[in-house]
Amino acid sequence: MSPNELLRSLFQVAVDAAQPKLCVPPHLPPPPKGRLIVIGAGKASAAMARAVEEHWSGPLEGLVVTRYGYGVPCGRIEILEAAHPVPDAAGAKAAGRILEKVSGLTEDDLVLCLISGGGSALLALPLPGTRLEDKQALSRALLASGASISEMNCVRRHLSAIKGGRLAAACHPARVLTLLISDVPGDDPADIASGPTVADGSTCADALAILGRYAIEVPPHLRRLLESGEGETVKPGDGRLASSEARIIASPQMALEAAAGAAAEAGYATHILGDAIEGEAREVGKVLAGIALQVARRGQPFAPPCILLSGGETTVTVRGQGRGGRNVEFLLSLGLALRAEPGVYALAADTDGVDGMEDIAGAILSPDTLERARDLGLKPRDALDNNDGHGFFSVLGDSLVTGPTLTNVNDFRAILVSR
Repeated sequence: MSPNELLRSLFQVAVDAAQPKLCVPPHLPPPPKGRLIVIGAGKASAAMARAVEEHWSGPLEGLVVTRYGYGVPCGRIEILEAAHPVPDAAGAKAAGRILEKVSGLTEDDLVLCLISGGGSALLALPLPGTRLEDKQALSRALLASGASISEMNCVRRHLSAIKGGRLAAACHPARVLTLLISDVPGDDPADIASGPTVADGSTCADALAILGRYAIEVPPHLRRLLESGEGETVKPGDGRLASSEARIIASPQMALEAAAGAAAEAGYATHILGDAIEGEAREVGKVLAGIALQVARRGQPFAPPCILLSGGETTVTVRGQGRGGRNVEFLLSLGLALRAEPGVYALAADTDGVDGMEDIAGAILSPDTLERARDLGLKPRDALDNNDGHGFFSVLGDSLVTGPTLTNVNDFRAILVSR
């Protein structure tokens, strides 16, 4: 198996480990006295719904919303599709229908909520006095700002009619069990899809501070909503959430451990550097290049051959006009810092199959990448400055295209130091 084939196989193992058909069934609850209502949102939500249907013998009904192209056939749970990462009217309508679905329940009923990454954009229900257009403009600004996913979701929660615990509050007095596939560093349920069914300890003041930190201008009516506290979320201790439980059923760490096991079977020592690495993608690229070079040249802190794995979610402050992608931005920076170091290969990709705005999961970097690029007239430094990672790797034929993976446990990075 070639180095590139090995890295691709490890990525596939990580994705396979987080498939809903494996992680949902062990967490299904006993049948309730009353009705079972299944709701959800995220890139994995349709596949999660199918896993529920396949392992639930009793009556159920429900509705989930997923990204365009990520729907799967279900018999009893309605599957809707909407836009991601910038929300659209279909997502707003789906969120409204989900709230209708859980209205008028009793304490004998059970709401099974299936949440995965991407739900923040897909549950795009504006608070009264705000518009979908406001949320779309704010989403674009946040995505380009370099804000972390936790910061972005803090702002989103405080301008939403369904996030920040509001969905669970709408289900009261029914019991709520939320199954979560985590795509956020630290696996905080409040950050996964902006926490529609969990209490939120952040405040409108925190959201305003984030907007100020990144110099993001918002319309006066949005600022008034935050300054007045009208956008405040459901807080810990709220009685409406007393019967609400949330469980992480798949996470970045689980996927990294599965990949590490596969690498060990292939005969490689494997080291997980972290499952929650954040920061500017190009800066993370420089840091991991430094570690890889120390391994390759000094045998420290690990002896080669070995594989360095990491996960988390980097950010990109957009200054150029390129096709973007935080994983390919990381790889460009990594490649420039490695300077074609012999024997060092890398893969970086998003486990949902979408890096940035493109239906491309990520790419592969080899020791000859920079040489092949220059032979084709490509300038890697210019590509990085223009935030054009996808443009760069697409021309080389090194893009990693998976199509919808039907799960989402954040970014996966693997660096092979073969000698």
